[in-house]
Amino acid sequence: MSIPKPDPSLSLTPTLSDSHSGIPLPLLEKATHAKSLIYAGKTVPDTVPLTRGLPIPQGISASTFHMVISELKTLLGAQHVELNDAELKNGWYMQHPNTHDMMPLLHSEEFIASAVVYPGSVEDVQRIVKWANKHLVPIYPISMGRNLGYGGAAPRVRGSVTLDLGRRMNRILSINEEDYTCLLEPGVSFYALHEEIQRRGLGDKMWIDTPDLGGGSVIGNTLDRGVGYTPYGDHWAQHAGLEVVLPGDDARVVRTGMGALEGANTWQCFPYGFGPVSDGIFSQSNFGIVTKMGMTLMPNPGGFESFMYTFPDESSLAPLIDIIRPLRISNILENVAQLRHGLQTLSVKGLPRSTYYTGPGPIPQEILSEHLSRTATGDCAWVYYGMSYGPAHIRKYKLDVIDAEFHKIPGCRKIDPSKMPADEYFWSRDRIASGTPDLEELKWVNWVPNGSHIAFSPVSPIQGKDASALYELAKKRHAEAGIDLMPAFCVGLREMHLIVEIVFDATDEGVRKRAERCLRDMIDDAAKLGYGEYRTHLALMDQVAATYNFNDGALMKLNNTLKDALDPNGILAPGRCGIWPKRYRGRGWELKGGETSSEGKGVAPPTGEVKI
Repeated sequence: MSIPKPDPSLSLTPTLSDSHSGIPLPLLEKATHAKSLIYAGKTVPDTVPLTRGLPIPQGISASTFHMVISELKTLLGAQHVELNDAELKNGWYMQHPNTHDMMPLLHSEEFIASAVVYPGSVEDVQRIVKWANKHLVPIYPISMGRNLGYGGAAPRVRGSVTLDLGRRMNRILSINEEDYTCLLEPGVSFYALHEEIQRRGLGDKMWIDTPDLGGGSVIGNTLDRGVGYTPYGDHWAQHAGLEVVLPGDDARVVRTGMGALEGANTWQCFPYGFGPVSDGIFSQSNFGIVTKMGMTLMPNPGGFESFMYTFPDESSLAPLIDIIRPLRISNILENVAQLRHGLQTLSVKGLPRSTYYTGPGPIPQEILSEHLSRTATGDCAWVYYGMSYGPAHIRKYKLDVIDAEFHKIPGCRKIDPSKMPADEYFWSRDRIASGTPDLEELKWVNWVPNGSHIAFSPVSPIQGKDASALYELAKKRHAEAGIDLMPAFCVGLREMHLIVEIVFDATDEGVRKRAERCLRDMIDDAAKLGYGEYRTHLALMDQVAATYNFNDGALMKLNNTLKDALDPNGILAPGRCGIWPKRYRGRGWELKGGETSSEGKGVAPPTGEVKI
């Protein structure tokens, strides 16, 4: 009798002791379970042969490309340069590709790298930048490539050479327990930073702020202006000092803020320095490659207490948001909390949609209510997850105010945490809001087979009328597309992000097109009402950038001026956030919807160079 071989796709996830991108050992069992749920819904193999061969960037011949890649191997070491000429390997969140998007909105061979290079130092990054300028090869830097839902590790221009900064540049350079700051390289994940703080015995003194999933790069998430869920949830606001390699042919290294002072001892303490503050041009841009970043760390507040309220009717949204606004601005509601739709209570359990409903179109309300009534949360339209910080008597004062205000909404229920099962999603939010990275959020992607997602992410004031307007336009477009609606409002101090996750089967071209159409329609609808996206998928960047159109697109004209000055040869991440180098402009590279190819019609030779 032959013994069947184990499925390699279900092998254990590497831990942090194995890899910079690994899972903390305490989360290994959870990671194994999450992975098994994902693979239970996969209907396609992880590895797929390339059908179009080696993706070579436009403007360079295949023979020349092979020649210049050989030169790069000589510069960096052959073991640090890998061609992407055979197959696509997808994996999952913790074992993801760095050559393409594992959750493709277009065909998986559209946004795809020709090669991946692994620099081990700032000097290596400089060598690569000089090489790219010499041969006019587009390069695309990633920290760890886990920006799933927004394009992952994929380059915007097909055939770009990806710089994976995380594999060999993953040191925690300092943790200052007096100033509550740290200095990091791109390959440091939220998991790794948290575990190092615990290892040093500082966990009772300081916290990190983590997003929903902790496997991403701290630097990568911050540069994309991601958020977490403690009072330090605005990650870009918590950064303090950058080191950047500029994309010009001299690959100049710049330190911003106080770091521009040789021997500065306040780099992470004061982010501004002297003169213009240049840090902002390196977030959500293609103006430089960030090789180091400082971050502030949160002092342990001396206690914390999670709470959860449910609200029965969708119509509660507007009055509830109007109650939340003054509480949030005055810091009675202290953290970047979430108001989530009831459907997510089901989807985050990680079971397929077919567990609850097998019919066409969005899941009917009566079916949703029936299944929600069997959960610990109960039947509800909205769930508010929050946390209070500080000693018990301070928490009690704030929690009593919150309770009285929330109960002004008819049918409001405060859920008793002591009655929540240990595996209830509430406890994941409890960990995240107290600075401990988790892995639960990934599970709602299993709602459909081969689950992938993209996000509608507009920003609005914390006003009931704004929340209602955004929710209604999302409902309309989701109904047209036949897609289940999963919205969550993340409430900052004076604004809120609506994050609507569109979950789709990446292997179904028709579903992918419906998902894209739904998102593009919502972006246009929101822009007409005055709401702009704060972040988007690679395929939508041109459209979103075009909505920021004040004064005949003056902002993009400024961005183009900066791009041409800093990157005259247009080698760094062309097209990122809709910013195209001069060589690409006017050649059909912009994606506005409905295109079958992500490529334009060639590139022009560089002319009219302006050097800084």
